[in-house]
Amino acid sequence: MPKASTMSEADAFLAANPGVKTIELLLPDMCGILRGKRLTRNSFKKLYSGSVRTPGSLYILDVTGQNVPTMRAGITDGDPDKFCLPAPGTLKPVPWAQQPLGQVLGSMTEDDGAPLYSDPRAILSATAARLGELGLKPSVAIEQEFYLLDTKRGPGGAPQPAFSERSGYRQSTTQVAGMEELYDFESFLAEVARCCEIQGLPAEAASKEYAPGQYEINLHYVAGAVTACDHAVMLKRVIKAVARRHGLVASFMAKPFEETAGSGTHVHVSLYDDDGANAFAKGARQEINGMKVGEALLHAAGGLIACMAESMAIFAPNANSYRRFRPGLFVPVSPSWGVNNRSAGIRIPPSDDQALRIEHRNAGADTNPYLATAAILAGIHHGLTAKIDPPPASDGDRDPEGLPELPLDWHTALDRFRDGAILPFYLGEKYHGIYEVVRRYECEAFKARIQPLDYEWYLRTV
Repeated sequence: MPKASTMSEADAFLAANPGVKTIELLLPDMCGILRGKRLTRNSFKKLYSGSVRTPGSLYILDVTGQNVPTMRAGITDGDPDKFCLPAPGTLKPVPWAQQPLGQVLGSMTEDDGAPLYSDPRAILSATAARLGELGLKPSVAIEQEFYLLDTKRGPGGAPQPAFSERSGYRQSTTQVAGMEELYDFESFLAEVARCCEIQGLPAEAASKEYAPGQYEINLHYVAGAVTACDHAVMLKRVIKAVARRHGLVASFMAKPFEETAGSGTHVHVSLYDDDGANAFAKGARQEINGMKVGEALLHAAGGLIACMAESMAIFAPNANSYRRFRPGLFVPVSPSWGVNNRSAGIRIPPSDDQALRIEHRNAGADTNPYLATAAILAGIHHGLTAKIDPPPASDGDRDPEGLPELPLDWHTALDRFRDGAILPFYLGEKYHGIYEVVRRYECEAFKARIQPLDYEWYLRTV
């Protein structure tokens, strides 16, 4: 049995919330989908004593929630139970629930207490620890884009941007950063902010994004990559739940509309040493586009570019993900980097030395934030330890010659992931192999389905 967690957090929560009769144990899986179970108030302390179990296969289900038959885990190995433990600091009330409810993030362990190899939180923690061995601590902030949609579908069953009861209009133009568009869903945004405050989520800004019905909510920097991703997963849950309460659908699908912008997950990373100094501002400095960046930042950018192609299967995890990569919509289609340049996949925002950071812009809104951030920290660690110099910085949307190509279709991305030489070291070879098997099975199943376009193009013409 694993080592039990402290009961103090559970005791304090139950005392402060006497009306709560049920607590949800939340386990983020490979796809970033929350799975788990509901525990009664009387049985909840069993979680903190280390006596709650659940099938270990929950972490490695495909996006439809099924075990993959081609994999030696799940059905084929008897689907053994694993121990569950709560993640400290994540026990919170659920303010949108009809009845008093609590929630807590969890992680699974082996019988000896070791982290389960397939737990995305554990994978990210282990990757961040490699930076810790260099005396560096990541500080991370995550920005999430999403669409607000109607529950009622449009012509042909397609989704449509949400109708605003407040304004009496349905958005139809881009209106990026438009303030009137924030008023369209003012009550939704206000309730999201209230729920974030109650749950301790550091949401600091909301803005209208680059398409009708598209919005972005930004989380403030926190020390610790796992904590930042916990916040991102919980924010996504808040947004979806509050949207339901308002008769809306919040979608984190990467590309719900063919003609407008896709939704991304932007990950900001700074590195600080034991003295609190920003490592990206230390060492030999180079001036690029009016900013001086340190040698460590250049090596980090070089490492991120070196492993970007094999990381695309994480940043873009499903078939729809690759529809997002189109020129002219501020989505990077090459492994480029640049200072104050939103066309680049690796953007260095303008800042002073203490806030100097990398903004990684490749991942879609549909990514698993733990795995995406693990791949980003892996690239940074690889660049720092191998002292990889990046190619010349991009100037606007003009890339330098000789950049490696990114795989911009799912099948090729999985090939590059499978053949990758960098990520297996960080993700663990076992998990690396299972991730490819699960996503490959999903890819082949998707390709086998007959789509409406098959009938439109081929039924009578060939």
